[in-house]
Amino acid sequence: MPRFPLRIPLALILAALSGLPAAAQTDLPFTAADIEAAAYDGGDLPSGRSALTTKVQVLLDRSGISPGVIDGFKGGMSQSAIMAFERRSGLPIDGVMDPHVWNLLQSFAALPATKDYTITAEDAQGLADAIPTDYAEKAKMPAMAHTSVAERLGERFHMDEKFIAFLNPGVDLVPGSTIKVVDTGSRMRGSVARILVDVNTRRVAGFDANGRLLVDYPATIGSSATPSPSGSHHVKTVALNPNYTYNPQKNFQQGDNDKVLVVPPGPNGPVGTVWIGLSKPTYGIHGTPTPSQLFRNQSMGCVRLTNWDAEELARMVTPETTAVEFLPQGVTIADATGAAPAPAAEPAGPVETVATPVTEPAQTAPAAPLGFPADPLAAKRAPSEPVYENTSEEEADALAPAADALTDALTGALPDGFVAPPLDEQP
Repeated sequence: MPRFPLRIPLALILAALSGLPAAAQTDLPFTAADIEAAAYDGGDLPSGRSALTTKVQVLLDRSGISPGVIDGFKGGMSQSAIMAFERRSGLPIDGVMDPHVWNLLQSFAALPATKDYTITAEDAQGLADAIPTDYAEKAKMPAMAHTSVAERLGERFHMDEKFIAFLNPGVDLVPGSTIKVVDTGSRMRGSVARILVDVNTRRVAGFDANGRLLVDYPATIGSSATPSPSGSHHVKTVALNPNYTYNPQKNFQQGDNDKVLVVPPGPNGPVGTVWIGLSKPTYGIHGTPTPSQLFRNQSMGCVRLTNWDAEELARMVTPETTAVEFLPQGVTIADATGAAPAPAAEPAGPVETVATPVTEPAQTAPAAPLGFPADPLAAKRAPSEPVYENTSEEEADALAPAADALTDALTGALPDGFVAPPLDEQP
C-alpha cells in the first residue's frame, strides 16, 4: 500500500498550539538572546512566561519600579509595577502594556537586559541544608542562610531561582560555571522623606522631599484579621541582618512554642535581611524569605518586601525623619498624590516622548553581594532592644514604653540609631 506524506497546514498547527492549556504554553523555552531580541508590537503582554515580559520586568526594575521577582511571567506583581510606572509617568493607570509604556521604558534600555556571570566559590559557601518550619528548631541553627546557590544568586540578581535554571538548562550551578542572568543595573539612590503604604494595590512608594517618586515596591501587607497599622508614623530604626525575637506573649502562637526564642540572622529569617522599625511599636517594613509569594501571602501586620528591595529602601530612609503613612482602605497612592490623569488616546505610531530616568546609569560590573558593610564601631555600641513584630494595634499600643527605649529595634541587630551613610558615602 503506498504511503503518502502527511501535510498539515501551518494555520492548523498554530491554531492547535494556541489551544494548548496555559501550563503547556508557559513551559516553552527561550534564551537570553531571545530576551535581548524581544520587541513590543502592540497589545498587552503575552500570557504565561515570555522573553518580552522578562525584558519589561528588567526595565521596570532599572527604573526604580520593582516588579518583585523577575521570572518572565505576566502576573499580579508585574501588572502592579506597570500601574506604578504609569502613575509616575502621568499615564492612564490600567496595568496594561501599551506603546506609551514601552517607549518610556526605553530610557532604561541602554545596556543589555542580560549578562554572563561566573559562579564563585563564595557563592557556594555557608549554605544551610534546609530551613525548618518550627521556630524552636530555627533558634538552634547558626544562621538562616540560603539553602542553595540558585537561591543566593536569585536574590543577588532579583530572579526567581527556578527562572535561573530555565535560562540555563543543563548547567550545574557550581563554582566555575558561567550562566546567564538578568542585569537590573545599579541600586537606586537618594533620600526618601515620605513612604506611602497602599493596601489596595499592595505597593510601597518612597518619595523625596520634593514629592518626586524615587522607588516603588510590591509588598505583602496585613490582612483584615491581622491589619497593618493605620495613620501616620515615622521610621525609628534600621537594623541590618537582624536576629528575630519570638515571644508567644507578644507574637502570634507558632506551633507548641511557649517560650521566648531568638532566631539567628539570615535571608531566610522571619524578617529577612532588613528591619525598618516604625514609631508604632512592634511594626516595621522588612524583608522576606519567600519573595515570590509576596502577592499570595498575608502578613501579621507588618509590611514585607523582597530582601533586595528592603535593603535598597533601608539605604534611603533616615530614622526619626522619614514619614510612613498607611493609606486607608479605598485610598490608593494615585489618590494620595493626585496622579489621576484623563485617559489618553491610543497613539497611531511610536510615542516620541522619553521618560527622564530617575536612577543613575546602569553599571556593567557584577552586582554587589547582598548585605551591608560591617560597622567598625559595632563592638562599642550598646545592643538594641528586642522587637515583637506581629501583634494587634491595641497590643502594640500597650507595649509602647514610657521612655524612648527603641523597642522596635531587633535583638542583636546592628546598633540602635543606625543611619544609612549619606549618598556620597554609599558603596
